[in-house]
Amino acid sequence: MGAMPQSAIPPAVDYPESDGQPMAETDLHRDEMFALIDMLRDHVGRGSASRDYVSGNLFVYYEQGVPSAVFAPDVFLVRGVGGQQRRIYKLWEERVAPEVVLEVSSRKTWLEDHGKKKVLCARLGVAEYWLYDPEADYLHPALQGFRLVNDRYEGIDPAPDGSLESAALGLRLSLAPEDGRIVLVDVRTGRPLQRVEDKTAALRDSMSALRDAEAEIERLRTRLQDQEDG
Repeated sequence: MGAMPQSAIPPAVDYPESDGQPMAETDLHRDEMFALIDMLRDHVGRGSASRDYVSGNLFVYYEQGVPSAVFAPDVFLVRGVGGQQRRIYKLWEERVAPEVVLEVSSRKTWLEDHGKKKVLCARLGVAEYWLYDPEADYLHPALQGFRLVNDRYEGIDPAPDGSLESAALGLRLSLAPEDGRIVLVDVRTGRPLQRVEDKTAALRDSMSALRDAEAEIERLRTRLQDQEDG
């Protein structure tokens, strides 16, 4: 068969990696987005060794050949596609839709998060859709979870303590009473997932304990040496 005539070759489709807009409205929203991504990566495993992919503020294209068919979840998890880094996520190449989408809602985004984006995620088959308003100004309650049932989202009922359980993540989500920041607790172990600052503080404490132990060993060594010399 001869080569396709030049005029019949379809033009290449450009799928942009950015729209030039800022990733978050405020420092708080950006920090909470990064914290969620980091905690979830710790939960499912990091990098190419992981079977699951956690990302956020990344363009997800869902119709081949239609660059306008795109959205950028603040945080999302895809199962079984590998944890390697990506520049964009093309649904027709990966063949797996996100299992969980979590939006960190703000003054500019909460209406779309609760409306258009939620409808789109239901159409794409996203099993769980979460909304989190770190300022508690636009969503009431400030943390809301929805589970896909027969192609429609149903609200996840809170436990008596106000927390919400994610069956997809194996986590219990709640808001810290002192500052409203989101808290993720492993349902299996009952342990909260650590934020970067928590891990940094724990490492600092470990290093301090190690230095104290080394100083005590040196003190005992000096004392023993003095006894031998005496």
